[in-house]
Amino acid sequence: MDSSLGNSLVGSMGVSGLISIIVSLICIGLSWWALQNLKLDLFIRFPKSAQGKLLHLLLAIIMGHFVAKFLLDYLSWSQMVKYMF
Repeated sequence: MDSSLGNSLVGSMGVSGLISIIVSLICIGLSWWALQNLKLDLFIRFPKSAQGKLLHLLLAIIMGHFVAKFLLDYLSWSQMVKYMF
């Protein structure tokens, strides 16, 4: 394998990884912000406790992960469309 080809492949993977990290963090942040409006006291006894806050964080991570995965998959799919023609 040509050394320049290997370097560009590694660089491309690095950029892809960085984009994935940034998109994931943004989606988790947006999920956290959106969950601020959720009344957790309807579901748990003490929403202001450490356990309530941890549940809030975990819900934001789970939601953010799925939204980020959808966005990154959609980006990947849209780049594959060019191979149809």
